Amino acid sequence: MKNLFVKIAAVGLLMLAPAIAQAAEGYSTANVNMRAGPSTRYPAVAVIPAGSSVEIRGCLSDVNWCDVEFYGGRGWVSGQYVQALYQQRRVYVGPQYYRPLGIPMIRFSVDNYWDRYYRNRDFYRDRDRWSRGPDYYYRDRDNRDRDRDRDNRDRDRNWRERDGDRDGRDRDRDWRDDNQRDDRPRDDRQRGERQRDDRRGDDRRPDRRNFDCRPGDPSCDE
Repeated sequence: MKNLFVKIAAVGLLMLAPAIAQAAEGYSTANVNMRAGPSTRYPAVAVIPAGSSVEIRGCLSDVNWCDVEFYGGRGWVSGQYVQALYQQRRVYVGPQYYRPLGIPMIRFSVDNYWDRYYRNRDFYRDRDRWSRGPDYYYRDRDNRDRDRDRDNRDRDRNWRERDGDRDGRDRDRDWRDDNQRDDRPRDDRQRGERQRDDRRGDDRRPDRRNFDCRPGDPSCDE
């Protein structure tokens, strides 16, 4: 019985070995971004220099993007920037070469992939939004930006309205102050004129010609 379990385990390992070993060596054809997902809209995690060797771990069947390993890091690169050696010549990695090169066709999941490789990255905190796809993430971000811009415009408009009201009040106060300043000199002038008239009235003496003399009054003598 013990030998039977050993044989079963050995067969299982032999069956798993090809799957584990499935990968192909590739070469970058340009300085290319290795990204956190199969799209140019995903965050870049590294730059692979032209001519560098990469290990192709798998590619998507519907789009020409491949999961590669570069200096211990993992990420996604478009197949149009990766070549592999096929029948003594280099070819760009495409679906027609997946099987001959031993490249498995795989799927991509933000949750699983990012949990495995990007927990220490800044963009990991936005994983829930990225998990809905880069288009959703950017649309959501654009909406937030528009909301923020609209809030800023509303705040600016409110500030302008308040500033306008304050300017209007200031103008009214200045106008009233100017009128009060104009009225004070005018009132002072009027009071001064009245005082001068009163003084002149006090200084005037009755005209002798208009004075009715009484008989015997010495002041009436010519």
